[in-house]
Amino acid sequence: MATDLVSRVMNDPNFIELEKKRNGLGVTLAVTMLVIYYGYIALLAFAKPFLSTIIGGGGVVTYAFPIGLFVLVSAIVITGIYVWRANTEFDGLTRKIMENNQ
Repeated sequence: MATDLVSRVMNDPNFIELEKKRNGLGVTLAVTMLVIYYGYIALLAFAKPFLSTIIGGGGVVTYAFPIGLFVLVSAIVITGIYVWRANTEFDGLTRKIMENNQ
């Protein structure tokens, strides 16, 4: 019984579409985040003089701060993009899969 349900779900066109879209989005967002993070790490390793350059008139903030803040904010934005797509698109496909295979 359970193997029959599994094979029906795995062969459902909605499941195949869900799997393709979810995996594609996941890989794209993961690679984007890795490029941003490791780009920042590379700057820390190879461009210390640039990152230690003081910006603004106060003489307290360096380039490292806004770039590091960008890394953190980009992680939040990437998570938000995934959650938004999951709630709007992936949940609908999951519902269709469940309805077709009850």
